[in-house]
Amino acid sequence: MKQQDREALRIWEDYKQDSLRKGVVIVNKSRAEIERHKALLEKRPLEWIRFFFPEFCKFDFAPFQIKAIMRCIEHDEWFEVLSWARSLAKSTCVMFIVMFLVLTGRKRNVIMASATKDSAVRLLDPYRKQFERNGLIKAYYGTQLNLGNWSEEEFITKGGCAFRAVGAGSAPRGSRNEADRPDVLLVDDFDTDEACRNPDTVNKMWGWWEEALYGTRDTAIPTLIIFCGNIIARDCCITRAGKQADHWDVINIRDKEGHSTWPAKNSEEQIDQVLAKISTKAQQKEYFNNPLTGGSVFTKLAFGKVPPLRKFKFLMVYGDPAPGESKKKGASFKAVWLLGKLQGVLYVIKGFLDHTTNEEFINWFFLLNEYVGGKTNLYCMVENNKLQDPFFQQVLKRHLARIRRKRNEQLSIKPDEDKKTDKATRIEADLEPLDREGMLIFNEAEKDNPHMKELINQFDLFEMTLPYPADGPDCIQGGNRAIDRKNASLQKTITVSRTTIRQKNKYRT
Repeated sequence: MKQQDREALRIWEDYKQDSLRKGVVIVNKSRAEIERHKALLEKRPLEWIRFFFPEFCKFDFAPFQIKAIMRCIEHDEWFEVLSWARSLAKSTCVMFIVMFLVLTGRKRNVIMASATKDSAVRLLDPYRKQFERNGLIKAYYGTQLNLGNWSEEEFITKGGCAFRAVGAGSAPRGSRNEADRPDVLLVDDFDTDEACRNPDTVNKMWGWWEEALYGTRDTAIPTLIIFCGNIIARDCCITRAGKQADHWDVINIRDKEGHSTWPAKNSEEQIDQVLAKISTKAQQKEYFNNPLTGGSVFTKLAFGKVPPLRKFKFLMVYGDPAPGESKKKGASFKAVWLLGKLQGVLYVIKGFLDHTTNEEFINWFFLLNEYVGGKTNLYCMVENNKLQDPFFQQVLKRHLARIRRKRNEQLSIKPDEDKKTDKATRIEADLEPLDREGMLIFNEAEKDNPHMKELINQFDLFEMTLPYPADGPDCIQGGNRAIDRKNASLQKTITVSRTTIRQKNKYRT
């Protein structure tokens, strides 16, 4: 047998077996019953999808998926950008949309574009296989396999719809299906990490989209355009498309409250397990549409040995509170850190940085007091501007009094009422010079402590636009300034009388 014949036989065997497996559910339906059922399903797109693609619909749709599907189906002329995190089925939902529009006769010419032709072929493969193997589609819409016009990169169904895979930079002009110009433009996995590192490459790819691919459409024919892709850089084709789209849907693996955006599929435990295996930078880029570039402000972040605590004239425990009691991943961080300064070097000795309750926040001060163990003098302060003062007076002081009684310790926490300027500016101005000169040292003994790891992450990912939380660096900056003020107040002041000055003046007559 020729290779072409062997491939045709393989396709037929797969198709036949799949038809037998799926067709059994409708074997007793008459043609009239099938047509009535089909008409009913076509009025209910979500039911249509669940019926024809049960193997893909193992979990209930999330609300954001339902809204996106209905937006694209309800509008003949529409430009949608889907920046859904990994594991949220953006490409699969797009396949549902396109298959519905094609099989119901609303669209007749589909182009799948990607960064390379091989990538586009891979993305088009699930569509081709559904036409080849899905017995339910065959029973309701007839055989779609068209061996005379059927290849991995381009095929035309028996129903008359053309599909074509193209890579960036190829020549899609003239992509007609008889008289029909493309009326569905799908762009998926278009941005690449390498391309986004070069602005010229981004401009080149965007120019190809605007001039070559978009131009294949007919101005008189309503066209559906769907871009799929995460935000992997501040300037990339997805962000440019999002600004032009009728709707830009940005959905992360977790919402702002820290909950899974698709709990039917991704449990909190599963998300934690997956994210634990990669860096914070990778997590933010791939699962939270937040591309971060590390090291642009704080470039050293040196670890070192902390001198014995008794050598410090005093130590400072400084806290940066956050209102609320939430332990959710999306809540603000609370921070309490033990700091000391010797010969101008700021040592970050030990601390806590997490989403926690207000009671635990106050308890952190007591834990750090135990850690110091009376080896030197200790001051405890908490950030407290005018807006924060009611919270300090009514909430934090109440927890402080209760923990004092419980632990039988008379620990005092003084509110720091120093007026604060812009958060990012003061962090950079006060701490970047210390880091640059090697005078900001993190305790190497705490290097594997999760709280210290999070603090280093926040320093490493710090940018002036604050794309990632900076509550830890903010706490260190506040503590550093409090130490400097305390050192200044401890300096001896020498008062010299005016008479003494006059007597020592050699020009005095």
